Amino acid sequence: ASIDCAASYALERVAFGKPIAALQSIQNKISAMSVARDSSRLLMWRAAMLKDAGVKYTKEAAMAKLSASEASTMCSHQAIQVLGGMGYVSDMPAERHYRDARITEIYEGTSEIQHLVIAGDVLKEYKG
Repeated sequence: ASIDCAASYALERVAFGKPIAALQSIQNKISAMSVARDSSRLLMWRAAMLKDAGVKYTKEAAMAKLSASEASTMCSHQAIQVLGGMGYVSDMPAERHYRDARITEIYEGTSEIQHLVIAGDVLKEYKG
């Protein structure tokens, strides 16, 4: 949702005689947002595939949750950056997206806990 908001606004908002979507810094933000979102989706699909196969998927689920919650927060923050001052206006969805995204790093297992789960499994793999 935050990518939709940022991309739409960037295409509509004109500065210096052209849409701000033409600016490299805006394009970099939108690119980073898309990469983070799609990376998280791939991790989620991998965890789901392992679960469906009846294979242990604890680490992969933690990786997907961590990646998705951090990507969501990053994307919503970047959307506010793209919108500039309009990003803080409560009439714009970007402000709500940030609040909604930020809580995902706290609820259902904090990011710190996800790191512990991931590291624990990785270290078990190396212990043999």
